Amino acid sequence: MIKAIIFDVGGVLVRTANRSRRNALEQRLGLQPGESEIIVFNGEMGLKAQQGAITTLELWQWIQQHLRLTDEEFLAFRQDFWGGDQLDTTLIDLIRRLKRRYQTAIISNAADNLNQTLTVDYPMADAFDLIVGSAYEKIMKPDRIIFERTLARLGRQPEEAIFIDDFAHNIEGARAVGLHTIHFTPQTDLPAALAALGVELED
Repeated sequence: MIKAIIFDVGGVLVRTANRSRRNALEQRLGLQPGESEIIVFNGEMGLKAQQGAITTLELWQWIQQHLRLTDEEFLAFRQDFWGGDQLDTTLIDLIRRLKRRYQTAIISNAADNLNQTLTVDYPMADAFDLIVGSAYEKIMKPDRIIFERTLARLGRQPEEAIFIDDFAHNIEGARAVGLHTIHFTPQTDLPAALAALGVELED
C-alpha cells in the first residue's frame, strides 16, 4: 500500500514554460542554444553546487567571471535565465490534497539555496513533510543513497513510496531501490498515473 509520494522540483513542480528570455540572453552573449543551462546546471561548477562542494554564491560568482559580465549584465543574466520558469500551482494544489492522506516529500538535485527557493521564490514548502536536497546531503540522484535516506526519514519501505521525476536516469535509480515511479512530462495526467498505482485522491 502506498504511504508516501516523493516529487522532483525542476521539470516537475517548476518548469520552464517560456524559453524566449533564455534564448535571448544566449544570443546576446554569443552562447550556443542551451549553453546557459549547461553553465548553470550541468557543467563542472553547476554540478559542484548541486553536490554541495561549493555554495550557490560561489557558483554565481564564477558564472559572472566566466562570462565576463558587469554587475548590470549579470543581474540581467539571472533575470532572463529564470524569467520563463513557472510554478505549477495546479500540481501544488493536488499535492496539498494528497498530504491529507499520504506523506509528501521532495528529492531535488539542487544547490544550497533550495530551502529559499521553496519558501520565497516559489512558495510550496508547506505542501511537503520532508525536503531532501542534494547539496545538503552531498549526494545527487540517481545515487541510491539519497533515495534510501529519504525513505528512512519517512519511515517507509521502497514499495510504500512513489517517486516522480522528469529525468529517465533518476527514475531508473529509484526503481533500482524498489520505489514505484512515474516518469513525468508536461503531458502526464498525474492524478490518473497516481490512481493507477493505488493512490486515492480526496475531493
